[in-house]
Formats: sequence, C-alpha cells, structure tokens
Amino acid sequence: MRQKTYGKDVAAVLIEVWKIFDQPCGQRLRPILQNEVERLRDLGEIDVSSEMIAKLKKISARSIDTCLVPHKEKERLNQKYQKKIHPLLYQKIPVKLSHEQGHGIGETIQIDLVEHCGLSPKGPFINTVSTTDIGSGWWEGKAIFGKEAKDVHQALYKLEKRYPFSWEEIHPDNGTEFINETMYEFTKQHHLKFSRSRPYGKNDNCFVEQKNSTHVRKIVGHQRYDTKEELDILNRLYDDLSLYKNFFQPIIPLKTKERIDGHLKRTYGSPRTPYQNVITRTTVSKWKKQQLTKTYRQLNPAELKRRIRTKQDQLLKLKKRKEQEQIDTIAMKQELNNPQNLIQFSVANLIAEPMGVR
Repeated sequence: MRQKTYGKDVAAVLIEVWKIFDQPCGQRLRPILQNEVERLRDLGEIDVSSEMIAKLKKISARSIDTCLVPHKEKERLNQKYQKKIHPLLYQKIPVKLSHEQGHGIGETIQIDLVEHCGLSPKGPFINTVSTTDIGSGWWEGKAIFGKEAKDVHQALYKLEKRYPFSWEEIHPDNGTEFINETMYEFTKQHHLKFSRSRPYGKNDNCFVEQKNSTHVRKIVGHQRYDTKEELDILNRLYDDLSLYKNFFQPIIPLKTKERIDGHLKRTYGSPRTPYQNVITRTTVSKWKKQQLTKTYRQLNPAELKRRIRTKQDQLLKLKKRKEQEQIDTIAMKQELNNPQNLIQFSVANLIAEPMGVR
C-alpha cells in the first residue's frame, strides 16, 4: 500500500494557514505557502520545522485540497446545524407546527407567496399572495408586482375583506416578505395573532402549500408573468377561481391519523365545499350566511369554468406573443452583428438621409 506523502501533521499546519488567509482554494493557497510560510514562522504565528516548510513549499494544489477535505466537511456541518441567530423580530413571533395551529373557522389563516418568475428570477415579476383557512378550506389569492412589504400588506388587507369570517391568526413561512415590521404592525392593529413555520419546514404550512399547487400552479402554470396586462388578467382570474373553488369544489378533510404495525391509518370526513363548511358553523353570523347563500344561488359553475378558461387562454396568448417578440429581437441582433448586413444597413441609412442633414 502506498504511503501518504502528506500526513496529519501537514494537514494541521495547512488548516492554520488556510484560516489565516481567509480559506482560499488549493490553487490560491499554493503560492501563499511558497511566499508566506517562512515569514509566518518568523513572526511566531506557526511553529514548524524546516523540513515541514520544505514540504509545504512543494505540495501541489490538488494535494492541498485533498488534505483540507475532512476539515471543510466538518466546518460545513457545523454551520448547517448551528443554532440560527435571527433578528429580534423573528424571536417575537412564535413557531407553530401544523398540529399546534387552530383548526376552527378563521382560527388560523396560512399565507404564502407564489413566484411567477419562470426560469429566471432576474428583474421584476409577478407574485401571488395565497391564503387559506385551515378550518373551512376557504381560499383567496391576489397577484402583486414584486414582494415588497407594503404591497404584501395591502394584498392581505384586501383579501381579509373577502373572507366571510374574521381572522384570528395568520401563519406564514419565514420569508422576509411576511416577517417584517409592516406585517407585525398590521397584526397588532387588527388584533391578530402572528405565528410562523420552522425554517425549511413546509409541513408547518402544508394547507396553503396544497392550495398553491391546486389553485395556483395547476391553473396558471410555471411560466413567467411580468407585465401589467398579465397582472390584471391574473387578478380577474382569481376572482372567478375563488368563487368556483369555494362554492363548488368539495374538500375531503383528514380527521385522524394513527400508526398501526408500521402502517399509517387515515380517517377522512365527508366531502364538503368550503361554503358548506362555513354555513354549518355557529361562529359565522346569520346575516353572513344569508349573503353567502344568495351569492351561491346566483352562480353558474359552468359559466365560471368558461370564464376561467378564457382568462387562461388570454395568458397563453400573451406568453406566445412575448416569446415571438424575444425571437424577433434575437434575430434582429444577429442580423446587425453580421458585418455584411451592418454595411448594407449603414448604406441604406445614408441613402435615406436628406442632403445637408448631419
């Protein structure tokens, strides 16, 4: 078996020098070792022999990276599992798991932001503020440009008005679009409780995550939306979609879940629409129930479905138009970059330019 040229003693000195010079890669650390290691010894920063200095000056960049691999992995794990230090505002907002959140009508409204950036997050694009009530399954959504705190706050204020019952608590993830002073003041002014999910814990916000899939992604897709025209269409679409989903789409609630002999046994309740869940609860006022029933009787599910499809088609046409504009722009640039076309373009401009005009 081949004996290692550089053992743990060399790795220990490499780690010291690596930390002193801000953790460079092997290719950058190699010239540092050749030029600075003796000076570090003279300054008393490292205690090494002349033999060790000779080894450090001779070591290759690849061997440096190989020696540092175990230490880099250890550093990575320490950073991954160390306790996160959040700003004071995060410490004020309690973390609640899914089973700790209220499951009554209006007790907990889970909120989330769905990005419509397509394949690239560069530049301004539209986001959907998605909200749902755990107790009834009622959903409302609104499209906004960007994700600034003031825009999210205004969207939530309008969405709260559209719910047939009052909110008691809102529960977002840990995104800064929700965890900020503007939202914190919003909850205080409206006397709302404010909780949040664990970092990277989607199960704590599972109800709205499901709605993001069935009510947003499945309806408007994953393409990029970044124009005022698309924003208006999305919001009109969500107006029809909320009526269609809340009044005519039954939800099968999960009642219990238990593990028996290594298998999960789930018990489900009767399928009901969010509207049916709301009007059967005593916590909702009689006047509000009458208003909901009146709205229900005026709705035509087939007509709502046609209106939703019409707006989906409009979004698709806008997408194809933008794609064609991009293709035309690229083709024009390629033509202008061609020297022969550039000469012809310049000559044509000279011929078209009036005499005496410069």
